[in-house]
Amino acid sequence: MQRLFMRIPFIPTLAALALLAGCASQTPVDDSGRERGDWKAQQSAIKDLDRWSLVGKAGLRTPAKSHSANLDWNQYPHYFRMLISGPFGGGRTVLEGREGRFSLTNGDGRFEAQTPEALMEDQLGWSLPVRDLPYWVRGLPGTRDTYQLETDAFGFPSHLEQSGWEIDYRDWTEVNDLWLPRKLALAYGDMRVTLVINRWQPEPDAE
Repeated sequence: MQRLFMRIPFIPTLAALALLAGCASQTPVDDSGRERGDWKAQQSAIKDLDRWSLVGKAGLRTPAKSHSANLDWNQYPHYFRMLISGPFGGGRTVLEGREGRFSLTNGDGRFEAQTPEALMEDQLGWSLPVRDLPYWVRGLPGTRDTYQLETDAFGFPSHLEQSGWEIDYRDWTEVNDLWLPRKLALAYGDMRVTLVINRWQPEPDAE
């Protein structure tokens, strides 16, 4: 009886094994290009980012109404300005201020209050946690209250609970070597707010 022996080419086999090993050791990447460890690596830069602007769309939904508006937001270390245009803001609304002094300007005039939340509630009939939003919109918890934070498979924030609000981070974008949220969904009781950021500009020109 004859025995048949199959000779396996040695070099191609080694090459195939090396290829498989290389694939297995590659860092997972999602569709947007995020890699595991990216968020941790940029923590200091994100926390230090206190001068920026963004442009996007915001949607507001409650049991009684559903509206959307354009949002143009400029943030500085001790001052902010939000331009809300469309039904969401009742036409054209500018909310701005610094700690202890806030104003809201719309078609009915200019109004002032000691907190932006009270100002929005009085003039618009609803309010957002304006003093926490600059943190949340960067993917960070605010500094005024305890929080619970969940992360995704890449270590990025996926769900944040703070001050009665729940924030879901649904998409990210890379700007100037920083990963920043592109789409957020916020919920407080029966209020739902969706924010889609079309353009981030870290460190805009000083006033």
